[in-house]
Amino acid sequence: MDSFNSKVNEKIKIYSNDKYLDGYLKNEFLLDDGTAVIYLNIKDKYELFNSYTANNQLDLKDEIYDFIETKTSILGNHIPIQLNIIGTSFDSKEQVTIKHALKEHFAIELYNKQLEYKKHYNKIVFLICFGIIALIVYGLTTFVSSSPLFLTILSFLFSFSIWEAMDAIIYTISEIKYDREAITQNLLIDVQFPDSIDTEKE
Repeated sequence: MDSFNSKVNEKIKIYSNDKYLDGYLKNEFLLDDGTAVIYLNIKDKYELFNSYTANNQLDLKDEIYDFIETKTSILGNHIPIQLNIIGTSFDSKEQVTIKHALKEHFAIELYNKQLEYKKHYNKIVFLICFGIIALIVYGLTTFVSSSPLFLTILSFLFSFSIWEAMDAIIYTISEIKYDREAITQNLLIDVQFPDSIDTEKE
C-alpha cells in the first residue's frame, strides 16, 4: 500500500503542474505563432448537422459544441484558436453554414452569460446600497435609541449585505467573467476546411 501511495504522489507531482501542461499544449495544440489548432474529424456530413433542424434554423449537433468546448477548456482565454474540420469535403455554401452555426451558438451563449453578469452586478449594487443605508440608520439610531435588539438587527443587516456583496464580487462575478472570456474565445474561432471544395471555382 505504501508503495502504491508513493507512486500516486509521484504522478501527482509530475502531472499536476504548469510545466507539464505547457509542454502538453505546445506539443498537441500550439503553432509557432501562438495559435492553438484543434482538429475535428468528420467522416460523414450527417455527423455534423442536427437532423431535427432545417433552413435558416439549421444547426450543428450538440456533440460538436461539446467537443469544441472540451478542447478549448484547457487553453488560456488569451490564445487564438483555429478549428480545422477534416475527414470530408464541404462546398462553399456548407462552409458558410457551418461557420454561421458556430458563431450563432457561441453568440447566444455570450448573450446569456452577459445577462447573468448584469443580474449579479445589479444584486451587488443593491446589497452595497442596502448595507450602507443600514449602517447610516445604525449610526443615527445610536443617538436616539438605546434598544440593543434594534441595533443588533441593523448591525446584522449591514454586515450580511456587505459580506454577500463581497462574496459575489470575489467569486461569482470573477467566475462569470472567466466564462464570458472563454465563450468569446470560442466565438472568435477561425474555422478552416483543409482540402474542401470551392464551388465558386467549379
